[in-house]
Amino acid sequence: MPDTKHVHNLGHKKEARQQLRNSATPAEALLWRGLQRSQLAGRKFRRQQSIGPYIVDFYCPSEKLVVELDGAAHYTASGGAYDTDRTAYLNSLGLRVLRFENWLVLQQPDNVLLLFGRRSCQRPMTGKRPDQPPLAPPQLRRRTNP
Repeated sequence: MPDTKHVHNLGHKKEARQQLRNSATPAEALLWRGLQRSQLAGRKFRRQQSIGPYIVDFYCPSEKLVVELDGAAHYTASGGAYDTDRTAYLNSLGLRVLRFENWLVLQQPDNVLLLFGRRSCQRPMTGKRPDQPPLAPPQLRRRTNP
C-alpha cells in the first residue's frame, strides 16, 4: 500500500477545509452527528479532510475509507467527470470511496449508517497490486459557473 501521509491535510487547504466545515449541508451535518466521537463501531472519522488536491466530506483513516455526499452538481456531465477523476485518484492511494445521495441521508439516516457500517468493515480486493505507485494528482481546473 502506498504511503499517503504526504498528501493529507495540506497546510494550504486549511482555510478551505474550515470554511467547508462551517458551511456544512444539512445532509453532511446529519451524517456527522452519527459519525462523530467514534459512534460507528468505534471508528474515528474526520470531516472535510484534504487528500492530495481534493477535500473529501468524511474520511476514516483506520479503514482507508472516504465517504462523499452527492448533491445536484454531481449529476451534471462536468460533475460526473470530476467525480470519476477524483475517485480514480483516491483509489490509486489505496482508499475506498462510498457515495450517498444527499436526499437518502436526509430521509433515511439510520439506514445509511447501517449500510455504511457494514461496508466499512469489508475491504474488498481491488485487484490493484500494493507496490503500484499512486496516480499523479490531476491538474485541477477551476469550475466556472455557466
